[in-house]
Amino acid sequence: MSNLDVRPKPVQTGGRDEVSARPVHELLPPRRVPLGESTVVRRLLPSLGRRMVGAWCFVDHYGPDDITDEPGMQVPPHPHIGLQTVSWLHGGEVLHRDSLGSLQTIRPKQLGLMTAGRAIAHSEESPRAHSPILHGAQLWVALPDGHRHTDPKWEFYADLPVVTAPGFTAKVLLGELDGAASPGTTFTPIMGADITLDDAADVRVPVDPDFEYAALTMSGRLEIDNERLEPGSMLYLGCGRRELRVRGDEPGSFVLLGGEPFEEKLVMWWNFVARAGEEIAQAREDWMTGDRFGTVEGYHGDRLAAPAMPPTRLKPRGRTR
Repeated sequence: MSNLDVRPKPVQTGGRDEVSARPVHELLPPRRVPLGESTVVRRLLPSLGRRMVGAWCFVDHYGPDDITDEPGMQVPPHPHIGLQTVSWLHGGEVLHRDSLGSLQTIRPKQLGLMTAGRAIAHSEESPRAHSPILHGAQLWVALPDGHRHTDPKWEFYADLPVVTAPGFTAKVLLGELDGAASPGTTFTPIMGADITLDDAADVRVPVDPDFEYAALTMSGRLEIDNERLEPGSMLYLGCGRRELRVRGDEPGSFVLLGGEPFEEKLVMWWNFVARAGEEIAQAREDWMTGDRFGTVEGYHGDRLAAPAMPPTRLKPRGRTR
């Protein structure tokens, strides 16, 4: 998925200086951002004050939206470098195309994982014949320096490992939870799991005390570590826990994101993750001149033009501001 801001602001992030080594509660305020023709997302990461959770560097939540008489998601071809994208649905379908020639319809609780590496382009759209409700999350993972120029790759997994315990069921998107490991390729110690609670559940989810975590609520009104959360909100939790208590008076679900704090400092702008402003400028030029990123075949419409570069020099900094 793309950052479609016409005036994107540079985000300097990474480094361990502002990682909380102890449990905390930090509610991340969403920012409403239009995405394509008819979709509005709630951007939760990067946010004011918090830029990353482990290697997770971008989180959008959208829906549930009634798109019965709408085109739904329509994101034209656009470029990426230096990251992985994770497409995760609770409702509807998304048709993925990329410059590798991949063509895949993603449905709820299926993993679409794209490693951009040195360069890739892709589009995302609701199929012409689509379900009435669109609901999901789009996530980015920053690639560490040793892998950020890797070959681009597309992975799709219709079936993912499941963890079951009294009161909840979890699907493992990336990494590992309670011994169940996702088949998705990772490049840093990281985890992501979609956790569904039964009615009136009161559960404890095992977590790694060396990871920092955040919880993105997808449905239901949940109480996570004694914080009451509405759907579409995200709570940063810091490090230092061995278990996470979750309660719900009704069935609900949330995505738990975690990882080892990301040491490297990054610069993010538009759809690029790099280490220096010069890399961002070169990637933008390559996209505009048709070099490096390839062509997305089959999308009916123009590709996205890159916004103008900001007037100030982009510099990598820490993970908060």
